[in-house]
Amino acid sequence: MNKISPCLWFNHNAQEAAEFYAATFPDSSVDAINLAPGDNPSGKEGAALTVEFTVLGMKFLGLNGGDMFKFDEAVSFLILTDNQEETDRYWNAIVDGGGQESMCGWCKDKFGLSWQITPRALLDATTSPDRAAAKRAMDAMMKMRKIDIAAIDRAFAGEVVA
Repeated sequence: MNKISPCLWFNHNAQEAAEFYAATFPDSSVDAINLAPGDNPSGKEGAALTVEFTVLGMKFLGLNGGDMFKFDEAVSFLILTDNQEETDRYWNAIVDGGGQESMCGWCKDKFGLSWQITPRALLDATTSPDRAAAKRAMDAMMKMRKIDIAAIDRAFAGEVVA
């Protein structure tokens, strides 16, 4: 484990989540499944208590804590993508895997975690020193669910985006 790693509280499905993330993102893996050494408030001795996993090279710990706490949008994972194909692949894996769409590149996986599938082109456009172009790109993004890079580029250039 890293000196500091996010610990994510799951409803007894941390291993399933880790396997989903490992199958969805490159440089990802399920690293260890740690069994409870004794009975505890969230499970019995011998049940998976924690799952160590890596997503895009970042280490996480999944805790099978039960249904006491839920994920919400106050914490999300921003995934920078390099092109539309990569944007589509991650978005579709999360949404089609039992998740749900939201607005502006946000979606939720079937475990309740929020993700921002964000093309670098979107960040480049919305942080441009050309503030009028940046606003057009931002306005276009505000109407989208999954980000459409070509539409962002058109809006940035001043073309009408439907």
